[in-house]
Amino acid sequence: MSHGFEIQVFNRYENKIEIEKVYGDGMVKFAYGNPIGRMLGPVIASKMFSQLYGKSQDSLKSAKKVPPFLKKFNIQIEQYKKGSFKENPIETSYQSFNEFFIREFQEGQRTFAPNDYEMGAFAEARYFGHESMTDDLNIPVKGSMLRAVDLIGDRELAEDFIGGPLMIARLCPVDYHRYHYPDDGKTLKAFTVPGDLHSVNPLALKYRQDIFIKNERRVSILNTENFGKLAYIEVGATCVGKIVQSFDESQPFKKGDEKGYFLFGGSTVVLCGEKGKWEPSSDILKNTGAGIETYIQLGDVVAEARQFRGQYT
Repeated sequence: MSHGFEIQVFNRYENKIEIEKVYGDGMVKFAYGNPIGRMLGPVIASKMFSQLYGKSQDSLKSAKKVPPFLKKFNIQIEQYKKGSFKENPIETSYQSFNEFFIREFQEGQRTFAPNDYEMGAFAEARYFGHESMTDDLNIPVKGSMLRAVDLIGDRELAEDFIGGPLMIARLCPVDYHRYHYPDDGKTLKAFTVPGDLHSVNPLALKYRQDIFIKNERRVSILNTENFGKLAYIEVGATCVGKIVQSFDESQPFKKGDEKGYFLFGGSTVVLCGEKGKWEPSSDILKNTGAGIETYIQLGDVVAEARQFRGQYT
């Protein structure tokens, strides 16, 4: 569990627990833990605040924040493509902080799990995973806040996902902010559920347990080849100027295709599945049981189709 204000994350690649450096943690504590901050809460969580803040990240002046940000958070910038100013060294190649924020990986930096029965990580993020979405599911949000129906915001569509597996991928401001399709398939339906823009940081979740169902989110119902139907939900957050859908949803998608991206801010992608179709990777389940997220790179295995489970291990 998190001690005080520390966020512990299990790093799959280092095989150890790390303490996360939180960008803007003072602001989060003020907004959710301080009585004056709580009074200002509706302003901070309002769309206007996030849009104004987002606009400031589009200014040419905002690009000055990139080099110190890279240094502070130890970002391996050589893995990414340059921004608009191609002749500049990479750290000064971005014309705004937002352009840096939605940077793309260089070719070959990330590959998607090649086996059909393995689901590729749809975001480079910290993952929680659950085998079934029950009413008493209480991590990372207490009570019945993670029922499919509340997340999806449409009772009829949610029917397919009740009691099914669930994964929550939390992106930090330091992460790659594009998200991808975890399998081949097609989009059956996509819509936006309007709402606020609260922080999705675990510190904020301690104070407000209903954030995931209060925040604005975009829901896509996908029909996939190996994992059945999926509800793919992008959750907005404080200072996420926008959730941008970059893929043409009238077309079929392939595993690993970019689906869209978040402009400035941390954010979250939630994936709900049909009962019995797949389950999250064992390390994710084990760490989730201990209240710890698992850091996973884009494309790495995050789940397996149920009918294959055990056949290949």
